[in-house]
Amino acid sequence: MCEANAYVKNNGNEELLLESVDKITPQDDMLILENIFGQRKIIKGKIVEMALVSHKIVIERT
Repeated sequence: MCEANAYVKNNGNEELLLESVDKITPQDDMLILENIFGQRKIIKGKIVEMALVSHKIVIERT
């Protein structure tokens, strides 16, 4: 499987935002994340790290 878990960087810690993300759509200063279960999260931020072998995406709020 090619999904990744998305985390938000918060005071140096990473908090899980959404599991099994398979689609990220940038829209202006927002990121729309969708997972394989049809769940959707919208966050104002930017991607600071993508480690696809580790199935991990790290987002920083802007």
